[in-house]
Amino acid sequence: MQARTHPHSLPVARGFQRLLSGLLRGRPKGATLLATLFLIIVVLMAVFAPLIAPFDPTELSPGDRLKPMSAEHWLGTDAYGRDLFSRVVYGARISLMVGIGVAFLTLLIGMPLGLLAGYFRSIDAILMRFMDGLMAIPGILAAIAIVSLTSANLWTLMIAITIPEVPQIVRLIRSQVLSSREEAYVEAAVLMGTPTLTIIWRHLMPNTLAPLIVQCTYICAAAILTEATLSFLGVGISSETPTWGNIISEGRVYFQLKPSLIFWAGILLSLCILSINLLGDAARDALDPKMKRREG
Repeated sequence: MQARTHPHSLPVARGFQRLLSGLLRGRPKGATLLATLFLIIVVLMAVFAPLIAPFDPTELSPGDRLKPMSAEHWLGTDAYGRDLFSRVVYGARISLMVGIGVAFLTLLIGMPLGLLAGYFRSIDAILMRFMDGLMAIPGILAAIAIVSLTSANLWTLMIAITIPEVPQIVRLIRSQVLSSREEAYVEAAVLMGTPTLTIIWRHLMPNTLAPLIVQCTYICAAAILTEATLSFLGVGISSETPTWGNIISEGRVYFQLKPSLIFWAGILLSLCILSINLLGDAARDALDPKMKRREG
C-alpha cells in the first residue's frame, strides 16, 4: 500500500527564512552604516517635522525675504520670507511619503501581475506585451503626461510615478516564478492536486521576496528623484507645498545672490537618494552573495 504524503510535508520554498538569514549574515560596511544613520535622521526629521520646524513652512513674510542665517532663521529665508529650515524639514516628509508610497503601490500592483504572468502561459503572452509597451515610454514623460491630465496632488503624483515602474516588478517576479515552477516540490504539489492559489502563495511567492526587497529600494530612490524633477519643472505638487524639488526650483532664480537657497535641499536630496541606493546594494550583497563574488 502506497503511503500518502500530505501537501504541507513537501519541501516548500524557504523564501522568508532565506531572506532573514541573508540579511543577518551580511556585515554592513562603513558606507552602509553611514547611509543607515543618515536615513534614520531623515525619517525622524520627517515624522517629527511639526516639532522640529520653528515656523510654518508656508507662512509668507515679505518683510523677512532673503534674510541670511541667524539665531532666528537657522538657514535664512527664501524670496517670500518663509523660513528655509522649516521648509527643508517638511520637504523630507513629502519625499519619503512619495518614495515609500510609490514602492508600496508598485509592489501591490506588480506582484500579482508578475505571479500570474509567470504561472499562466496564456496570461503571460498578453500581459508581457503590454508591459513591454509601457517600458518603451520614458518614465518621466509618462509621469508628466499623467499629472498634466489630472490634478497635481500627492496621490495623483504617486500614481503617475508608479505606473512606469510597474513593468520592472512584473518582469522581475515573472522571471523568478518561471525558474521556480520547474522545481521538484512545485511539480509534486501540482501532481497531488494542491490548489493553484496555494501553490502560488506558499511555494512560488516566497522565492521572489529577496530580489523584490532590493528592487523596491531602487524604486524608492528613483521615485524621490522623479518627484523632485517634476516639482523642479513646475508640474509636480503645488509650489506652495514644501518639497525639496520646489525649494530648488524657486531658489534657482536667486542662486548667484544666495546659493544656500538650493544648497541645503539639493544636498539632502542627493544624500537621501545615495543612501537608499547604498542600502539596496547592501541588501543585494547579503541576499545574493554569488552576485557579490562575480562583481568582485
